[in-house]
Amino acid sequence: MPALTPRYDKFTHRHLGPDATELSAMLDVVGVSSIDELMDQTVPANIRDHKALDVPAAVSEYYYLQHLKAIAAKNKVMRSFIGMGYYNTITPSVILRNVFCNPGWYTQYTPYQAEIAQGRLESLLNYQTMVSDLTGLPVANASLLDEGTAAAEAMTMFYGVRNKRPKGDPVATFLVSDQVLPQTIAVLRTRAEPLDIKIDVRPVEEFDFPQDEVFGMLLQYPGANGLVEDHRAVVEKAQAADVFTVVAADLLALTLLTPPGEWGADAVVGNSQRFGVPMGFGGPHAAYFATTDKYKRQIPGRIIGVSQDRHGNYALRMALQTREQHIRREKATSNICTAQALLANMAGFYATYHGAEGLKAIAKRTHHFTAIFADALTAAGYTLAGDAFFDTLHVEANPEKVAEIKARSQAEGYNFYYPKEGGVRISFDETVATTDLQAVCRIFAAPLDYQGANLTEDGGVEGITDRLPKALLRTTDFLTHPNFKNHRTETKMMRYLKRLENKDLSLCHSMIPLGSCTMKLNAATQLIPVSWSEFADIHPFAPIEQAQGYKQIFTELEQDLAEICGFSDCSLQPNSGASGEYAGLLVIRAYHHDRGDFHRDVAIIPESAHGTNPASAVMAGMKVVVVASDEAGNIDVDDLKKKVAEHKDNLSSLMITYPSTYGVFETGVVEICDIVHKAGGMVYMDGANMNAQVGLTSPGRIGADVCHLNLHKTFAIPHGGGGPGMGPICCNEKLAPFLPGHPMAETGGKKASSAVSAAPWGSASILLISYAYIRMLGSKGLRQASEYAILNANYIAKRIENSYTVLFQGVQGRSAHELIIDLRPLKSVMGAADLAKRLIDYGFHAPTLSWPVAGTVMIEPTESESQEELDRFCDALIAIREEADAVARGDVDAEDNVLMNAPHTITEISADEWTHAYSREKAAYPLSYLREGYKFWPSVARVDDGYGDRNFVCTCPPIEAYQ
Repeated sequence: MPALTPRYDKFTHRHLGPDATELSAMLDVVGVSSIDELMDQTVPANIRDHKALDVPAAVSEYYYLQHLKAIAAKNKVMRSFIGMGYYNTITPSVILRNVFCNPGWYTQYTPYQAEIAQGRLESLLNYQTMVSDLTGLPVANASLLDEGTAAAEAMTMFYGVRNKRPKGDPVATFLVSDQVLPQTIAVLRTRAEPLDIKIDVRPVEEFDFPQDEVFGMLLQYPGANGLVEDHRAVVEKAQAADVFTVVAADLLALTLLTPPGEWGADAVVGNSQRFGVPMGFGGPHAAYFATTDKYKRQIPGRIIGVSQDRHGNYALRMALQTREQHIRREKATSNICTAQALLANMAGFYATYHGAEGLKAIAKRTHHFTAIFADALTAAGYTLAGDAFFDTLHVEANPEKVAEIKARSQAEGYNFYYPKEGGVRISFDETVATTDLQAVCRIFAAPLDYQGANLTEDGGVEGITDRLPKALLRTTDFLTHPNFKNHRTETKMMRYLKRLENKDLSLCHSMIPLGSCTMKLNAATQLIPVSWSEFADIHPFAPIEQAQGYKQIFTELEQDLAEICGFSDCSLQPNSGASGEYAGLLVIRAYHHDRGDFHRDVAIIPESAHGTNPASAVMAGMKVVVVASDEAGNIDVDDLKKKVAEHKDNLSSLMITYPSTYGVFETGVVEICDIVHKAGGMVYMDGANMNAQVGLTSPGRIGADVCHLNLHKTFAIPHGGGGPGMGPICCNEKLAPFLPGHPMAETGGKKASSAVSAAPWGSASILLISYAYIRMLGSKGLRQASEYAILNANYIAKRIENSYTVLFQGVQGRSAHELIIDLRPLKSVMGAADLAKRLIDYGFHAPTLSWPVAGTVMIEPTESESQEELDRFCDALIAIREEADAVARGDVDAEDNVLMNAPHTITEISADEWTHAYSREKAAYPLSYLREGYKFWPSVARVDDGYGDRNFVCTCPPIEAYQ
C-alpha cells in the first residue's frame, strides 16, 4: 500500500519548526537514527511514558474555529453593570488592531535587554506616568496581576517595612474597610494567614490604632457601595500612630477626584482594566501600584527608569533590578515574576490616545448618567446609600423587591450586583447609552423623561449637576507630558504605535532563545477568539449560567491539563507562574493543617530549582532549607537525605524543578520524591520546564503531588513583553480537596483553600489559547512538541560544541529542552553581557544571562524554530567565539573591539567619522545572512548598567530628553 501524503492542514506542520528533510539532517548531526533514540538517551527509562495522552484528537485550524464558535454561542453576553472593579470599556480600534492583535507587541519578552526593548519600555513608562499622575504619588511600577494581588503586595510590603524598626513581637494587624471589594479581601486573607497577619474588617468610622498593634490600613475610593467619602481625618490619625495607609482607587474616578497621594496615602493600588482592556471573564488586566519615593526599593514588580547609553544618549531600562527574586531568592520582597505588560501597554496607550481631557470627558459623562439614574430612582421612592457617588449606586430594597428587580433585569438582558448584605448595586461605565438608561429605569419602574441631551464641553450632560463632594474635586493637572498630547488623531497614534514597535525585537524578527522561558510560536488561530465578543465582553461575576461556553472550556481544559500532568484535578485560578507556585504550596499547607500537622513548615529547595521558588515558600509561611547540587547539576541525594533526616518532623514539602533548571533530566528523581514522602512531606514540582515533559513523562509519574504550569511557556500563551501569564495547578487526589475557592463563584475543592486571584478563574480569556493549543495538536502533536524541543536543544549543543563548553548534560551526554554554555573561561575577553549585546548585532535576542550559574548563558530554542533559524543562531554564536579568540590572541584591541562596543546603532554605523579599529561592515554585517533581511537595528547603543539612585526617574522625563 503506498504511503499516504500527510494532511496539509494539520496544525502540527505549522507549529513544529523542522520539516521532514531538516529532521533527518538534524538527527545526523546529533548522532542518532531517530527521535525515539534521542528520547531514550535523554529521558530516564524509569519515568518514560510511551502511552498516548487521553486528550481529544487533533483538529485543523479551520475546524477548530468552527468548534469554538459553537462553544462561544453558549455564552450569553448581557449588558453587565455589575462593577466591582470590572467594567465594560471601549478599546480604541487603533489599539485593538495594532497592539492587542499584533505579534509585534504580544510576542516580545520582558525587557531585560534594554537596547532592543526601547519601544515597550517607553510604553510602560507612559503607563507608570499615567498611574503616578492619577494617584498623586511619585513612584509607580510597570503593573501587577490584579487589584487583589496589588493590595496584598502593599500589605506585605508595609508589614515588612514596619517590622524592621522595633524589636520584639511584630506589629501584625491590618485594618480593612468594609467597603473594600470582597474579592480583594479574600486575596488579602489568603496572603495574611501564613504570615500571621491579622485582617480586621470593619467600617472606617470604627478604625482605631492601638499603639504597636496596627501597622496599616486599606481604604476603597470610591467604596464598594459607590460612595465617595472623605478619608483625610482617618489618614491623619493613622499617620500620627505610625500606621501606613493603602488606598484601592478607581483610575477613571481619579480624573475627577482628589488623588489619594494628595491626602496622605502611602500607596495606591488598583486595576487599569477600564482603560480599554476587555473584561474577558476576569482577565488579563494590568493592576497598578504607586507609592512614595521612600519605598521605591520595596515596591514589588518592575520599574522602568531613565538611563543613558554608552554615547551618553537618552535610553530607558528596567531599574532597581537587585530586587529580582532570582537573585534574592528567599529574601526577595515578593515572588512577582510575570506582570501584565501587554495590558499595561494597552491601558497606557488608551490614556495616550484620549489624553487628560478625553479621560475627564469619559468620566464626566459616566458620572452624569449615574446622576440621571439616581434622580429617577429617588423620584420613584427608592433610598440610595448616599448622595456622593461617582459611577455606582447602592439601592436599598427588601429581599422581595430585589428578587423582582433581578427577574426583570434578566428578562431585559441586564446584570446588576446583588451584595450579600442586601439591596442592588448598579455601576455605569463609558459604554452606557440612553437606551441603557431607559431600560434600567424600566427595570426599577422608575419613570424617566430623559431622551438624550447635548454634552457640555467637558463631556458632561447639559443640565446635570455633579454629585461629587466639592472638598474632594480634583484641582491638580495630570497627563501633561507631550506623549499624552501628541497622538490624538488615528494617523498620529498609528504611527506612534508602529514607531515604538519598530524599536523592539520580537518573535516577528527572530528566535528568542531564553532558557526556562519557552518563547515558542503563539499561533494566530489560538489568539483570534480572545477578541471575540462572546469571550471578551463577559463580566467575571456574571452568573455562570450565562457563561456555559467558558464553563465547557474550563472543564475540558482542566481534564486535559490533569491528564498531561498525570494527576486527577486542576485549578485554573492562579494568574501567573509565581501565583501558581504560591497556590501549590498553600494546597500542601492546607493538607498538613487538615491532618493537624501545623508544625510542618519546612520547604526543602534544591539549588537547581526555579528562581521564584524560595520567595513563594516564604510567602506561604515556610522556612527554606537549601539542598546542594553535585558536579553534574543533579540534586545531591546524600545532602537531601541529610536535610530530610534533620527536618523530618517538620518537613512540609520539597520544591523541585524538572527537568532541572540546569537542563537535565535527573535519573534519581523517583528516589528523591520517595525520600520526601517517607518523611511525611509532599512534593511540589515547578512546571517551568514542562515543555520537555508533555507526552514523554509527567509530574505524577516522577512522584510529585502537585505542580503548576506556565501556560505562557509550554502552552503557548504569548509573553506580551512581560505578561500576561497563567499558572494553573494540577494535583493528585490527596490534595484535590484543598484547591483554591473564591467568594464570588463556586470553584475549588471540597475543603477549598482561600482565593489567590481576584477573579475565580484567573485571566480566563487567555485560557482559550492553551485550550486551542491542545485541541489542535492532539496527543501525538503534544508529544512531538516535546520531542522537537529536545531535538533542537541537542542540535545546538552539537553545532557549537567545538566553540563552547555545554554544562550539566545528562548521563548520556544529552540536554533536555535547554542547555547552559559556560563563558567563564572567556571572562578576560568576553563576559555573558558582551555575548548578549553582540548577539543583537547578529539579529538575535540574548539567551538567559548568568542564571542559574553566574558567567553562563542558558539557551532554549523551543520546538517552533526551523533548522534554518537554528543554524543562523549557531553561526552567530560560533562567529562571536571567533571574535573573542581574536581579542585573546591580541589580533584586535582589548578595549576597542566589536564585543565591548556592541550593539552598534545605525546612527553610529552611518556617522561621517568612524573611529574604531575595526570596519563598519564587521560591526554591522559580520555574517552574510544579515544582508538578506535579517538585520535588526537597536535604537540605542549599550545601555549604562551602572544606573542607580543618583538620577532615578520613573515617570516620563521632560520632553528635552527626547530631543
